[in-house]
Amino acid sequence: MRALIGFGRTVADLAVTEAFYRDGLGFARIAPPEPLPPAQAEAMGLGDRRATQLRMRLGAQTVTFLTVDPPGAPYPADPAATDPFFQHLAIPVRDMAAAMAQLAPLSPIPISRGGPQRLPESTGGVTAYKFRDPDGHPLELIVFPGGPPADRWREAPGLFLGIDHSAITVTDLEATLAFLTGPLGLTLAERGLNQGPEQARLDGLDDPQVDVLALEPPEPAPHVELLHYRVPATERRLVFGPADRAATRYVFGATDLDRLFATDRPESPRLRISADRTAAYCSGPGGHGFLFLRN
Repeated sequence: MRALIGFGRTVADLAVTEAFYRDGLGFARIAPPEPLPPAQAEAMGLGDRRATQLRMRLGAQTVTFLTVDPPGAPYPADPAATDPFFQHLAIPVRDMAAAMAQLAPLSPIPISRGGPQRLPESTGGVTAYKFRDPDGHPLELIVFPGGPPADRWREAPGLFLGIDHSAITVTDLEATLAFLTGPLGLTLAERGLNQGPEQARLDGLDDPQVDVLALEPPEPAPHVELLHYRVPATERRLVFGPADRAATRYVFGATDLDRLFATDRPESPRLRISADRTAAYCSGPGGHGFLFLRN
């Protein structure tokens, strides 16, 4: 059995990152900055670099921020929602105006045009706003109008409630879907096509048409979303690894890594398993990172 237990991002400065996520978004540190565990460093191909992590929590969800010395490539210039390295964290909030007011002093880089957008009922009716952290990694604030998504967060305390899902932009939708529903065991829960002026303002794009697929992990947890832009298509084809600032990771827990990779080995030339068999890392079809930890 495997479960989505967290997320990871590579950043330039842990102090700057901590201040942004703490003061702007209500995150709390789990522990002071610490060396990345050797097995994880080995699996991620970082054994020859100094890698330091900062683990932070929002509600029940965990994000691990990583700095690497010497650093990898900088975050690409002029990023867009259609870029294949896009991975956002969607944070449900109790009150959008109050959340925006708390975030404003941190001067987040906007993705959305014209502030928060309320999407049509046909595409969920949520109110959402997308922006970037100091490194360029995207985030989304979201208010659910009701129903099961809102019920899931009703009892969560505070203004920023947790991490509802993490969405990645993919160029090969079917290959990514096969990877996630095959080796990783996720289940396709919902599929739709988002378009129109509200979606355009939310994504900071002109006339987008985007397939949105929600996938549920085997155990209750934040879910995974796939964003596949039919229009506009991305022209970027970048290869990057865990040391590079564009790198992001889903973190899965698994009871038996040997069994997982013996029976469901992901088709990736960059698959690595630590010598002690407690950590494994691979990239998906679009280059997004997947870290597996034995639990």
